[in-house]
Amino acid sequence: MAGALTEIAVVLKLATSSLGRRLTSREEPAPNLSKFVIGMQQVIDQAPEGLIADFKWLAIPANKPPWVSTNMTLSPDDEVTYFMEGRVYSSQLLDIWLEPAMQIWRKTGDKGIISRGPRGSHSFRTEETGELFFGNSFPNDWSDEQGNRKHPDTVYENVSGEVSILVIRWAGDALGSLKKLLTTGDYDGRLKNEIERYEGGDTTPSGWHYLWHLGPGEIYHSQQSPAGGPCIHCHTQGNVGILQRDVEISLTELTEISWRWCIDQLPSTLREDTAPSHDYLSIAVEFDNGRDITYYWSRSLPVGMGYDCPLPDWKDREYHIVIRTGEKGLGEWHDERRNLFDDYKHYLGDPPGKIVRVWLIANSIFQRNPGICDYSDISLHGPEGETRVL
Repeated sequence: MAGALTEIAVVLKLATSSLGRRLTSREEPAPNLSKFVIGMQQVIDQAPEGLIADFKWLAIPANKPPWVSTNMTLSPDDEVTYFMEGRVYSSQLLDIWLEPAMQIWRKTGDKGIISRGPRGSHSFRTEETGELFFGNSFPNDWSDEQGNRKHPDTVYENVSGEVSILVIRWAGDALGSLKKLLTTGDYDGRLKNEIERYEGGDTTPSGWHYLWHLGPGEIYHSQQSPAGGPCIHCHTQGNVGILQRDVEISLTELTEISWRWCIDQLPSTLREDTAPSHDYLSIAVEFDNGRDITYYWSRSLPVGMGYDCPLPDWKDREYHIVIRTGEKGLGEWHDERRNLFDDYKHYLGDPPGKIVRVWLIANSIFQRNPGICDYSDISLHGPEGETRVL
């Protein structure tokens, strides 16, 4: 992992880039929350009679710990849509921020299961009775599916910004109600976008799932490789997602992973081993001791370099190994094969007994550049034979 002087150099580069964007008006402007509230209120004011059962507005400052009540009590089979606008800053100096979709989670009742949608609007049908809550995630992390946190809530004092939320409980079904409301008008395409998201359904590739405490996304999609086989396409920008597939494979001296990938664009313009520049695309293997090794293509770090993740919550869990570097070969398909036993022993010490998951990781939270990649032909190999993952 990078030393203190290296991290300072990266911060200076990011600060210079942020200042340059600001001076040349290339910085993405902060959302206008007042305009959002006025525009969406006008939309619901025009709703046909009987379409909306009730609605609530929430304003959640970024430094407020979960959970914030809507003062709306839901019953089973109630259908709800919420729309969000805002921004949560980790660092205004470095222009590092989160969109509401990555930040705001919800739950129904004190013991309800937490969840979030992949966009700035989402519709759902409730399965239980209880008060509807919303809450900030970052810079904390969830310790369980009821929304308890890993760290003291004082960590929220280090962020800034605010998110406005409009919550609508429909008298009927959400999709039909959205379409009826759209006939009376829209604001900034919000209704149209939510209808398209709803009708598009879950885009998660079959047999895979997103890591629960980071939440779902629309980063990964199934498609065909140039050879006509199954392929997973990844497109990340300003978000993060870890796609997982469960396996159970013994880790022996012969255990290997093989895959093909084509990276069209790397999400980082800087070395990735510091926290504020830790944007990357990778394939990872999780072991039964809770650790994972992730193989990635670096912007500039040397092939063979390994380091613990620079993010505090991940440093004792995830280990990064650079297997390709630079721009040469981008946009081309490459075949990879790694001996997992040898890599673990070389970089981390005594290997554990089993492999429990294969991951695909995409992170572009910090620099907000697009990262584009395709994966195919992922397999695990060992004495038990070949296990096809993709």
